[in-house]
Order: sequence, then structure tokens, then C-alpha cells
Amino acid sequence: MYRQIIRPVLFRFNAETAHNLTFSALRLLRYIPFARALTRMIFQKNAPELEKEVFGLKFRNPVGLAGGLDKNGEFYNDLGNFGFSFVEIGSLTPEPQPGNPRPRLFRVVKDRAIINRMGINNKGVKNAVEHLKREKPDVIVAGNISKNTTSINEDAAKDYESAFALLYDFVDMFVINISCPNVSGLSDLQDVSFLSDIVDKLLDLRMYFDEYRPILIKVSPDISHQQLDEIIDYSLMSGVDGIVAGNTTRSRDGLTISPEKIDEIGNGGMSGAPLFARNLELVRYISRQSGGKLPIIGVGGIMSGEQAMQMLDAGASLVEIYSGFIYEGPSLVKRINSHILKSIRQKNK
Repeated sequence: MYRQIIRPVLFRFNAETAHNLTFSALRLLRYIPFARALTRMIFQKNAPELEKEVFGLKFRNPVGLAGGLDKNGEFYNDLGNFGFSFVEIGSLTPEPQPGNPRPRLFRVVKDRAIINRMGINNKGVKNAVEHLKREKPDVIVAGNISKNTTSINEDAAKDYESAFALLYDFVDMFVINISCPNVSGLSDLQDVSFLSDIVDKLLDLRMYFDEYRPILIKVSPDISHQQLDEIIDYSLMSGVDGIVAGNTTRSRDGLTISPEKIDEIGNGGMSGAPLFARNLELVRYISRQSGGKLPIIGVGGIMSGEQAMQMLDAGASLVEIYSGFIYEGPSLVKRINSHILKSIRQKNK
């Protein structure tokens, strides 16, 4: 029904308008009796074999929602109803920011890709905290944090510390976004000299809290092997809990639309199907270089259960989807979990 009816209607609108309409519909569902229970009954796939313990947390299945969809931490439970075991909210910055001028979100339907230059638009971490206080999460929540666009890289650590401290008691884990291509200079923070200055402070700050929250670093598929090796070594030595591999890419490799159309869209990070092979190799590389000691969340272009299984086989402990949720619809989560469950049972025969 989604691909035949709902998606064609939504795709008549520009991508950002469709996004807002979708979340308005999710908000409306909260007021319809039994709608949430019915959603869970239709879309969730639960089985003991799907459960995984990673980072000291128990996930009911390996599939999560990547950051960027629930930007303000307002719909984690609604999205969890569709079968996700965890939802990454954000990126969240210490202060609200409007992001880049519109238009800033584009579909490449032929290639099942999305190009965005949103610029980490969000209402700020305090707004997310207020919502998390009001509605207790019934799904694992990962808080994706970043610096404000106006903050220079030399002062970035202060922004991350502020967002981290404010959000700490209200999420289950953290994703440190130092790789978004849509904020000037942010991907430069992947240099280990900048990165260690940020993350060392967060690791120190974590010791002052009663509960332990895992800290993960989100890396770009555009990163060089030298930089990636340095991040892997730093993560293993410092106590970083894992890596999210990866983010969107500045590359347009894999697109089959004309160069003129690509130029018309302009700059921005690409996600979706063309990114899968590249991010699969990124996961495989990190797993190999870390000797399997560093838990990985594999994300980028997953459009099927088979591709999710490839990510897990390459060394990922968990996977996330984003563009696949938009192109394939909410049933994709159940299809992925069903395929993983089938694969597990076949291996255990």
C-alpha cells in the first residue's frame, strides 16, 4: 500500500514538505484509539533470536533509525512502533539553529537516493530534553549531538560538552557527529587532534554521572584510510564504545541522472541506495582494522533484508536505515528483521 498509494501522494510534494506532512500524520495517530497498538501489531517482528546486547544495552532487534529523521527528539516512540529497536534523534546542538536556506532536501527517485544540505536545523537540545521528560521513551534512544554552525572548530568541544551534559540523563547512548558535510568545517573535526580534544572531555565528563552512557563516533565514508586508522586507534585506546559507519557523502558516484540534473540540485550530502557498497566496505574495513574489538553500527543505503544481513556479516553489530524507510516504507523494518531471523535460524540448524 505504501509504494502504490502513500508514496506517490507524498512524492507529489517537495521532500521537506512531505517530511513535515508525514510527521503531522504521526502526531495525529496519537489521538486515534488503538492506532499505536495496531501499528505495533502490523509492523513489529519480535523473537528471542533477534535480541542483541551491544554497548551494555539490550536491543530487541538489530535495526535502528538513523539520525536526521527525528531531528528534535519528538517522535521516537511513534517511530519505535514501526519496529525499530532504537531511534537516533538529532543532530542536536546546544542552541537552536535554522539550518541552510530552502530548498535543501532533494529526492533522486530513479536511484533511490536523497541529497540534503539541511545544515543541522533543530530546535536545540533543551527542547529535546523537555520532550523526553514529558514522554518516557519505550525504545532505546541515541542522542546525536553536534556543534552549532556559528561555533568555530577551536571552540567546538564546549558545544559538545554542553549538549552532552544537558542530554545525558535522558538518552541511552550518544552519537558524536563530527562528519556532516553540510556544516562548514564540521568534517574537519574527524582529524584526530580535533576529535580527541572533543571526545576526551566527554569521556571525562561521563565519569561524573551515576549511569554509564555509551559514546559512539559517527564517521564519513569520504574519510581517508589514514584518518580512519587514527580514529580506530584512538577509539580503542580511549574508551570510545563504538563507531557509526557512516554518514552521507559529498560524492555523486552511483547516480544515473544527468550531470546537468546533478548540478541543478547542487551541493549536499547524499544518502540512499548508491551509498550501500561504499559504506559496506567502510564497515568491513573498520571491523578488520579493529580486530573486531570495536562495535559498529552499519548505515548507508540499506534497502532490503539481504543488504542488512551483508552489513552484519561484514562486522556490524547493529544497522540503521533512513532513505530505505522513505523509499520502501515502514514495512521495510519488519522485512529486514524477518530476513535476519530466517538467516539466524538457518545457521542454527
